[in-house]
Amino acid sequence: MKYFFISLLITVSLFSFSCKNKSERELDAAKAAAADSANYTTVQWLDSIVKFGTINKGEKIDIKFRCKNTGDKPLILTNVRPGCGCTVADYTKQPIAPGAEGLVTGSFDSKKVGTSGDVRKTIIVNTNTKNGTEHYLYFEGTINGGGTNDKIVEPHPIPNKN
Repeated sequence: MKYFFISLLITVSLFSFSCKNKSERELDAAKAAAADSANYTTVQWLDSIVKFGTINKGEKIDIKFRCKNTGDKPLILTNVRPGCGCTVADYTKQPIAPGAEGLVTGSFDSKKVGTSGDVRKTIIVNTNTKNGTEHYLYFEGTINGGGTNDKIVEPHPIPNKN
């Protein structure tokens, strides 16, 4: 009976691991590699502060932050979290090859901010980098009293490499 339960436990464990799809397993392996300081690399934030100008209360804007892997190991963005509930963040989840660029995006909903006026919001990014594993990205601007338009804010046009 004891061996039956052990066999059952092993079988259930194997099935639960096989239920993850390939990208989830790769992402788990990448995060494990990111925890090993031998796999640390360097990152250059091409846009660490974005000024979105003036928007009306109720507007939503999308903000993009670019990063470049300047090291010789894959860059892994392990966790990205906004500093408040008015922003939703997303990021490049696959490892970023040396010399390649990745992206962190923030979707900011100004109607979730309590007041109008000047704002400065933060997105915190955890990485496998030698120059510190926690990076702070900022976006700032002014919120006026009303409106409902949506905007996309890009800090710089990306040059065409043709």
